[in-house]
Amino acid sequence: MADDRGGLQPNVPATVRELPLRFWIALVATGVAAGLGAMAMMAVLRAVQHIAFDYRVGDYVAAVARHGDLWRIVVVGLGGAVAGIGWWVLRQKAGGTGGEPTAAVWTKRPDLSWWRTVASSTLSEVVIGLGGSLGREAAPQHVGAAAGSTFGRRLGLTRDQRVLLVACGAGAGVGAVYNVPLAGALFAAELYLGSLSLVAVVPALVASAIATAVAWTTLPPHVLYRLAPTGFPSASMVIFALVAGPVLGVASAGYVRLIAWASDHRPTGWRLLVEPVAAFTVLGVAAIEYPLLLGNGRDLAQFAFGGTAVLATVAALAALKPVMTALCLRSGASGGLFTPTFSFGAVLGLTLGHLWAMAWPGASLDTYAVIGAGAMIGTAMEAPVAGIAFTLELTGTTTVSLVVVALALAGALLVSRQLVSLSIYSARIAKPTAPPFATDAAPPPASPTSPDRPGEDRQAR
Repeated sequence: MADDRGGLQPNVPATVRELPLRFWIALVATGVAAGLGAMAMMAVLRAVQHIAFDYRVGDYVAAVARHGDLWRIVVVGLGGAVAGIGWWVLRQKAGGTGGEPTAAVWTKRPDLSWWRTVASSTLSEVVIGLGGSLGREAAPQHVGAAAGSTFGRRLGLTRDQRVLLVACGAGAGVGAVYNVPLAGALFAAELYLGSLSLVAVVPALVASAIATAVAWTTLPPHVLYRLAPTGFPSASMVIFALVAGPVLGVASAGYVRLIAWASDHRPTGWRLLVEPVAAFTVLGVAAIEYPLLLGNGRDLAQFAFGGTAVLATVAALAALKPVMTALCLRSGASGGLFTPTFSFGAVLGLTLGHLWAMAWPGASLDTYAVIGAGAMIGTAMEAPVAGIAFTLELTGTTTVSLVVVALALAGALLVSRQLVSLSIYSARIAKPTAPPFATDAAPPPASPTSPDRPGEDRQAR
C-alpha cells in the first residue's frame, strides 16, 4: 500500500493488542541495544575527534580552528582515504554494509546483518570525526534497526512484526543520540512506517524512551542547542513564516534532488578508493575559510541560532553546506543527513531573516534560524509532525516555534511536493537495478518502478 511519504507502508498489526508478548520482549531488548549503540557510536566519534583535533568539550569547530590549514586538509583528506578503503572492503570483500533500514522497512525485507551494520556504522563515525560533512545519527539509527532485526529473528516474530521492530529500533537510535525520545518515536512512526496510528506510535515511544534513558548513562540529558529566551510571535515573524515557507520549499526540493543525484552516482570498484580522497580534500580546502563546514553540522546550527553572524557569512555557508554534504555522499562515504539538513535550514533561515530584517526590523534573528531549520527538516524528511517535534526537543523552544515553524513548514511542504516526490531518505535508496548499498536480503527483482514509491520511475527524477 503506497503512502504519500515516499515509501511502502508496512501491513502493521491492526491493534496494539494483537502484538504478542515476545514482540514486547524483543522491543525492550531493542530499546536497550539502541541506547547502548548510541553510547558506543558517540564514544567512537569523540575518540576520533580527540585524536584528530585534540577535541575534548565545547564546540568541535573551535578545536578544528586551533590547527593550521595544512593539518586541516591532511586530516580531512585522510577521512576520505579511510572512507574509500573501508567501504570498498565492506562492499567488495565483506559481503555488504549490513543493509539500509529504510529500504528494509519500505520493501518489507527486515533482515539486516548485525555485525556488518556495526562495522559500517563505526566506520561512518570515524569518517565524520575526521571532518566528513555527514550526520552522526545514521550510525545509532542503523545499529538500533539491526538490533530490532536480530531480536525479531531470534524470537520468531512474523515479517510484519519484524518490520515494525526495525522501524522502532531506528527511531530509538535517533532518539537516544539526540536526547529526543518523542521526536525519535515520531521519526519511526511517520517516516519509516508512514502511520501515526497507536500500533505504530506506542511501540516506537516505548523503544525510544528506553533507548534515551539508557543513553543518559554517558550522553548529556540536556537540550542539544542553546537558544536565548524568545517572546510570543510578532506580526513580523508570522508574515515571515508565510513568505519564507515557499522559498524554503524550493530550496528543500533542490537539496533532495542533489542528494538523489549524489546517491545515484556513487563510485564502484577502484573508483571508491580514489574519489573519496579527492572529495574530502576539496572539503578540507573549503574548510580553511569556513571550518563550520566540517562535521555533521551541529556547530553550524548553533552558530546560526546565535543570530549574530553577518549576512555574507551565513549566505556562503547556506550555499556550501548542502554541496559539501552531497559531495561526501557522492564520493561513496556513508552517513546521516538529519543534522546536515537541519543546519542547512538554520543558516538559510538566518540568511532570509537578515534580508527580511532590512524591510521589517524588530524580530530576533535567531528565531529566523529556528524557523528555517524546522521547516527544512520537516519538508526534506516529508515528515512534518516529526520535524516539528525535532525542532521543539532539540532547541527547547515552545510557543514561538510551534506557531511560526508550523506555518513555514506547511508552505514549504506544499511547494516542495510540487517539485519533487522524494525525501532525503527515499532519495538515497537505489534504483532497483543498481543498488548503492549492499543488503543481506535477496535483491528485489528488476522493475521499472521505485522500491520506495510504487508506480514511480526513479529515472524520471
